[in-house]
Amino acid sequence: MLNRRHFLGAIAAGAGVMTLPGAARAAAFNPRFPPGFLWGAATAAYQVEGNNSNSDVWAMEHAQPTVYAEPSGDAANSYALWATDLDLVKGMGLNTYRFSLEWARIEPAKGEFSLAMLEHYRQMIEGCHARGLKPMVTFNHFTTPVWFAAQGGWSNAEAPALFARYCERAARHLAAGIAYATTLNEPNLSGVLDLVLPGDIGPRLLDADRLMQEAAARAHGVPRFLPGNPLYVADPQVVQANLLAAHKAGRAAIKSVRPELPVGVSLAIIDDQAVGEHSLRDAMRRKLYGAWLEAARGDEFVGVQNYERAEWDAKGRLPVPAGIATNDAGAEIYPASLAGAVRHAHAVSGVPVIVTEHGINAADDSKRARLIPAALTELKRAIDDGVPVLGYMHWSLVDNFEWVFGYKPQFGLHALDRKTFQRTPKPSVAVLSAIARNNSL
Repeated sequence: MLNRRHFLGAIAAGAGVMTLPGAARAAAFNPRFPPGFLWGAATAAYQVEGNNSNSDVWAMEHAQPTVYAEPSGDAANSYALWATDLDLVKGMGLNTYRFSLEWARIEPAKGEFSLAMLEHYRQMIEGCHARGLKPMVTFNHFTTPVWFAAQGGWSNAEAPALFARYCERAARHLAAGIAYATTLNEPNLSGVLDLVLPGDIGPRLLDADRLMQEAAARAHGVPRFLPGNPLYVADPQVVQANLLAAHKAGRAAIKSVRPELPVGVSLAIIDDQAVGEHSLRDAMRRKLYGAWLEAARGDEFVGVQNYERAEWDAKGRLPVPAGIATNDAGAEIYPASLAGAVRHAHAVSGVPVIVTEHGINAADDSKRARLIPAALTELKRAIDDGVPVLGYMHWSLVDNFEWVFGYKPQFGLHALDRKTFQRTPKPSVAVLSAIARNNSL
């Protein structure tokens, strides 16, 4: 089970910051963002809460063999320290906090819902409002209950209905206070990641992930254990069809409780660029995002999550040139990729966009501090060109558990001391904070 954001970045070899398109238009550039623009930071429950022992990822971490570098353990202890996290968001001058519900906490056994856990998330939502923050809530950020994975996860025909039931129950307790809701996080890449892997990397990683799933299935005494964030998927068409159905059913379930609540889905979108004649770019876009951007036409917005670009020629994805700045996974730092992904998402879906994730894996925070204004400059150019962008959520609020890579990757605006759980702001906090407070670059 891989972190798609980090994984896709890791497979792009080398590269660096390029001259941004449109730089010659600087004289006409308006640095101010639209009134009411959403400025926020993002987290995901499993990656920060800690001790989510009823989740599918916990089972995968402890499988033998496992591809996880280390277990999640206490994570950032945000289940207990959620108020501290909200204070960080407020202290930065942001107006929005994107976080997720942990389905495995809310429905620990099939058909059994925990009022205590629902109340926990209601308190978080109220804590946002008390600090002047808009709660942007993801109903499912990859992880699913262990019982759900043990019945085949998203490959099970019952999955969309089970997800809709969970969404309806959670919405009854929580929807009144939510500002924006997303059903699923990056469902578009489930079962199709191998399409963007170079050389023999795909088969090797898929095989390791398959062996881990088989180990988890044996441990739970079931024929198939499919977690919510797999690399290996035996039946990707079935899984994708069920995820699409789950989004639509989940959206309808949330809307049945509160019809006016804006609901969307967050998609992982690379800034795909065509190189030469007969480029595969358009075909790859259709495979990776096409059905989901079509589905988003029925939503109030589409969430875009971007970390990189990809160049496609007639044979496949090109390696990036060596010798220029990279992130800690060796992938190109290309600030214009966010705007490119946003433009494509809106062009196909026709609905407004919220950047629900954007950031960089970098221990050197100066890379983050440079990326933020450079990427936001290009995002503002897209807005000036007529693309309706409602907000920007930076990933992530704090260094956290980055799935199979453990705690080594650093995406956070705040550093984390894993012994004391102290959060320490990095210099990039001041950069994003100044932009958000002024609503202007």
